[in-house]
Amino acid sequence: MEQYKQEFIEFMVDCRVLKFGDFTLKSGRKSPFFMNAGAYVTGGQLKKLGEYYAKAIHDKYGDDFDVLFGPAYKGIPLSVAASIAYSELYGKEIRYCSNRKEVKDHGDVGILLGSKLQDGDRVVIIEDVTTSGKSIEETFPIIKAQANVEIKGLMVSLNREEVGLDGKVSALQEIQEKYGFPANAIVSMTEVTEYLYNRPYKGEIYIDDTIKSAIDRYYQEYGAK
Repeated sequence: MEQYKQEFIEFMVDCRVLKFGDFTLKSGRKSPFFMNAGAYVTGGQLKKLGEYYAKAIHDKYGDDFDVLFGPAYKGIPLSVAASIAYSELYGKEIRYCSNRKEVKDHGDVGILLGSKLQDGDRVVIIEDVTTSGKSIEETFPIIKAQANVEIKGLMVSLNREEVGLDGKVSALQEIQEKYGFPANAIVSMTEVTEYLYNRPYKGEIYIDDTIKSAIDRYYQEYGAK
């Protein structure tokens, strides 16, 4: 496994973003692990997170895009942090854009904050994690209603590698097939499990035999073939 992926896994654990136990997800599924990007709360954490995203986006999509779109709410700081990091690492100014949950009717009116989308813009969507693809189902029409843009792809931090809404292929693969743009992640849950299983990290075992068995059962039910 690449060094940066090992570092990112440790980073998620250190920030208490990746947890193991018993969780109910937005999709309604019961999961033995949970990833919450809302737990990145300090300037140093957000700076480092933005750099991981910027490197992954650059690796997958190069410089061939203009806007990072982060869906409300968690995508807002992600798009801001990654835009700053992209400028610092690669010397290209990328605009950030996010949506509001409610349309603003005074001052900076509309459903968007940050940069307005313009015809011809090339957009990369940035999210924390995609479990079932439901979030993109909500985000895609919002983006397309604003301007005639080209969506270059999606970048999430963790690929949960489970079936999407149709229950056949992974959420990321389903997004690619349904919307026609690639979907990628900084790291996959398989890589996380392989790296942390019975491996002490700062004196603690995060994935022991019990958690590993629960993860295996989860993927027997929801894992993408």
